[in-house]
Amino acid sequence: MLRPGLECPPDEAPRAPSKIMFKRQQPLTRNFPSAKESAEVQAHVVPEPRYDGPESAYKLAFTDNDFLLREELRPVRMQLELLKPELVQQELDIKATVVIFGSARILSEHAAKAAVAQAKAAGDPHALKRAEVALSMSRYYEEARRFARLVTEASTRRAEPLYVVTGGGPGIMEAGNRGAYEAGGKSIGLNIVLPHEQHPNPYITPELCFQFHYFGLRKMHFLMRSVALVCFPGGFGTLDELFETMTLIQTGKCRHRPILLFGREFWTRLINFELLIETGMISPGDEKLFHFVESAEEAWALLEREYEQTLALDPAETPQGKKQR
Repeated sequence: MLRPGLECPPDEAPRAPSKIMFKRQQPLTRNFPSAKESAEVQAHVVPEPRYDGPESAYKLAFTDNDFLLREELRPVRMQLELLKPELVQQELDIKATVVIFGSARILSEHAAKAAVAQAKAAGDPHALKRAEVALSMSRYYEEARRFARLVTEASTRRAEPLYVVTGGGPGIMEAGNRGAYEAGGKSIGLNIVLPHEQHPNPYITPELCFQFHYFGLRKMHFLMRSVALVCFPGGFGTLDELFETMTLIQTGKCRHRPILLFGREFWTRLINFELLIETGMISPGDEKLFHFVESAEEAWALLEREYEQTLALDPAETPQGKKQR
């Protein structure tokens, strides 16, 4: 006889309890079923109708999206966004990265030339002027692509591989992932959910294509494994990442790492570093936190000099190693 308050609803006969069976395991395996096994069991169990509606709290907490997306669960979601990329990269033995930042609006040379041709055909002088500026900026796409290819190709011959990291989107980000892809290597994309839809570019290694909700945690992952920050011309987002990195180094919150700015003319027109020194806004010497570079080869040579030991050739590839073989 059921206790008061637990009678079956009208017109509904009592059901026999579900028999949930976990697979038999050897004596030395884990004592309890894993969360994954419990979730798989739950997926095949049909609960009583009264516990199967949207108002029911019957779901396992870690499979209940409505619960996980509650405002109070923000700390848990932040922890998950920190852990997922961290654990995946640990499992793939990724220890050192080169981060490439830059505008999502910079086109490849091929696409920029096509835009110029289209503007000329349309006879639109304003569109033609914009297209010609885009064509002049497209050299940065090609330099980012070549630089990423150089990094990836060199890494195959080195004791500690370097992996290219980008924000995962179009423009300079695409160029970085594309260069690594063309060199036959892996690269990482740290995408962010934005009000205007952002799709990952097609050159990111699938198992290293991540998506973030929290900008702060995405920024942490940009820097956690980085040995260098390579900054191409860009807008607010690029400036945000550049100045945050320089601030962390300047204040001693993170270790020193090379910061390379592609295109001296662009950066010196955009930011008056001398004015910052003259007015005492930064200290003399802070301008040495970064280096101007103009080509992929110059950038890679600078990194090799900076990390002569860290980027050393694999012992098997040195002249002595080859002789021993």
